[in-house]
Amino acid sequence: MSVLVLFALTVTPLIFTPGPDMLFVLSQVMGKDAKAGMMATLGICSGYLVHSILVALGLAAIIVSFPILFETIRWLGIAYLVYLAVTLLKSVFSKNAIHIENKCTSSPIKKGFFTALLNPKGMLIYFAILPQFIDKAGNTVAQGLLLSLVFIGLIFIVYCALSLVFAKISAKTHIDERKQKWIDGTSGGLLGLAAIWLISN
Repeated sequence: MSVLVLFALTVTPLIFTPGPDMLFVLSQVMGKDAKAGMMATLGICSGYLVHSILVALGLAAIIVSFPILFETIRWLGIAYLVYLAVTLLKSVFSKNAIHIENKCTSSPIKKGFFTALLNPKGMLIYFAILPQFIDKAGNTVAQGLLLSLVFIGLIFIVYCALSLVFAKISAKTHIDERKQKWIDGTSGGLLGLAAIWLISN
């Protein structure tokens, strides 16, 4: 249970960090309503469910056949977390604002599914973080799937909540710059702490 909590605390900042998935959900909310954002969220969760199965099975095979490769993946994952943390902290001092298109698709579930499934950044995050929390001595497939379900559950909760909140806010073409800097700074700091914790374990 402690491993699941630590995993949840590590991936939550990533979920709150704007990317293709979040921007797509918010675009559906702006284009129509909160329900459209939730439908898009269902599609995104479905896409990550496919990633879950592939990653869990792939990691199991790697751990059994190539333990050195697994350890390499682990350190690459830590390096990627550090990179994300630095990037987010640097964005605090930039003047760039995030723009969201006011555009609703006729099939948000289908579009959300392919947004998550074909998002290389999302796949990289998925593959980089999961290995850090898997015990090689246990059932790696079951652990991978359980961690994946936690990740997908958090995505569902966060994006649905954002859909409801964003629907009540007056339509804007970009996220408030000051609030975004706070989000980026906090997320970057938490990811940095997560990377330090993973290095020490």
